Amino acid sequence: MHTLQRSYEGLDLLVRLNIDRVLFVGAISFAIFAGVWIGSFL
Repeated sequence: MHTLQRSYEGLDLLVRLNIDRVLFVGAISFAIFAGVWIGSFL
């Protein structure tokens, strides 16, 4: 049980450190999608 709790804490730290990268990739993907969508009207 202790090992499971320690691994969860490590996973939580990893998620908190990488959440900015996930948001960055999401923002870039959204910008590309929005550009293609707007470009389809022109």
